[in-house]
Amino acid sequence: MNVVSVNRGSKRRLEGRSFKGPTGIFKEPVTEPVAVSELGLEADAVCNRRHHGGPDQAVYLYREEDYVWWSDQLGRELAPGTFGDNLTVRGLPDPGLVIGSRLRLPDLLLEVTAPRIPCNTLAQRMDDPTFAKAFVRAERPGVYVRVIETGSVRAGDAIALEPYVGEQVTTVDLFRDSHRKLDAEAMRRYLAVPIDIRTRSKFEAALDR
Repeated sequence: MNVVSVNRGSKRRLEGRSFKGPTGIFKEPVTEPVAVSELGLEADAVCNRRHHGGPDQAVYLYREEDYVWWSDQLGRELAPGTFGDNLTVRGLPDPGLVIGSRLRLPDLLLEVTAPRIPCNTLAQRMDDPTFAKAFVRAERPGVYVRVIETGSVRAGDAIALEPYVGEQVTTVDLFRDSHRKLDAEAMRRYLAVPIDIRTRSKFEAALDR
């Protein structure tokens, strides 16, 4: 397993039917090492901090294998960073990693927290108002991670997967359930693992009600 591409972006404005406004979704590969803090890659734009970024969604990973699948589905090649991923990676065993599992790189330690939930920004980025629905159907959401040990990352870095010892729920499980109404038992199952704070707050509020 290894990092194929390190991608970051600057603030740009999108104008379209699905989304209008500033965005950092346009990521471009960089060749030099990039510093990574608890809030993500240095000099990488995050424009909507209500829904994106923060310590629990500091870095977004997408598999090269899933880019190959999408390229076949869409009939055109998709470059690393197209979906706004910071790290395009090769060899991760499955689109859905167990939440709480860790990815150890030479100078970085990451922990899986959540899947990416598609939004209108992604639909406009792909110039397809139906793309968010296609992304949901595909169940290839990529993974968000928190940074446990800060450092730097560059293309070619090896990745070692460290399994989570605890309740085994995957990012694809959470991705599916984010589009369903869950009972209390299902929400408590997710709260037992180190999910991202946005999802945790939503489930905790629902249980309080």
